[in-house]
Amino acid sequence: MEINSDISKRVVIRPEEQPFEETTGISQRVLERGRDEESRSTSVVSLSPGTSLKMSCESGHEILVLEGELDDESESFRKGDYLKSPPGSPHVYHTASGATLFLKSRHLDPGEDQRILVRTSSRPWYQGLVDGLSVMPLSESGTRHAALVRWEPGTRFNPHRHFGGEEIYVLEGVFADEFGKYPKGTWMRSPHLSAHCPYSVEGCVILVKTGHLLED
Repeated sequence: MEINSDISKRVVIRPEEQPFEETTGISQRVLERGRDEESRSTSVVSLSPGTSLKMSCESGHEILVLEGELDDESESFRKGDYLKSPPGSPHVYHTASGATLFLKSRHLDPGEDQRILVRTSSRPWYQGLVDGLSVMPLSESGTRHAALVRWEPGTRFNPHRHFGGEEIYVLEGVFADEFGKYPKGTWMRSPHLSAHCPYSVEGCVILVKTGHLLED
């Protein structure tokens, strides 16, 4: 079943608006999904203790560990770790104690061939374009960029638009723009050349992806 698969449309999903789909050991809050198994997908995945998750897709995947611990064949990942696995790199992940992940599959450019691991808990933040804004770059490929962005309380950004669209997942606090307020756990996707004027009264941390919402 398709869910929010039309990337030309703006979508906002707050945590209470999209229930988890439960299967044995794995619960998914599906945010977007195409019509078949080879289509792009975005979800929040909760793994019970002792659960394995097999990722085997030609177009790669991205993971941000939201809670808990996760292992693959060679490494362990903890809360805050960002992992980008390029096309052609299947993985089997396992969690002994349970984990919650923000997971994107089949969004990467076929030309991306570099595995990236960012331990965000130990990486520096850099000054953003306005006072009160800090940025931690995660990955970059062509027009595609991923970063964490931290907003101090009362921070306002300039009106702007994004070539290739913008996708946001709110990790902490409350993010806002002229269209509404978005608490922790909200996912929003804005299409190519969409514009807004974002701010945060309470302060927040968000995961931001830009430049990846162009039609194939």
